[in-house]
Amino acid sequence: MKIKPLGDRILVEVLEAEEKTKGGIILPDTAKEEKSEGKVLAVGSGKMLDSGKLQPLEVKKGDRVIFGKYSGDEIVIDGKKHKIIRENEVLAIFE
Repeated sequence: MKIKPLGDRILVEVLEAEEKTKGGIILPDTAKEEKSEGKVLAVGSGKMLDSGKLQPLEVKKGDRVIFGKYSGDEIVIDGKKHKIIRENEVLAIFE
């Protein structure tokens, strides 16, 4: 399935939560916290400025990003969690 985000929106595949703690304790599903990082799969065309110009997005396909815990809208594609978020909800890009 192909999805093309509109405007300044980004399609992010949410990375899976850790199965174990650093100490080796296996976490049950109820104790896992949803990850707030993911891989950018698709980006919109950009943000329309008041002047009428289209500002391209800083985030690009393939980037690994951190976003707010409650950011965007969650959707499921092929059994995997994804989020559609706005570029201004991205907190950082891994380099």
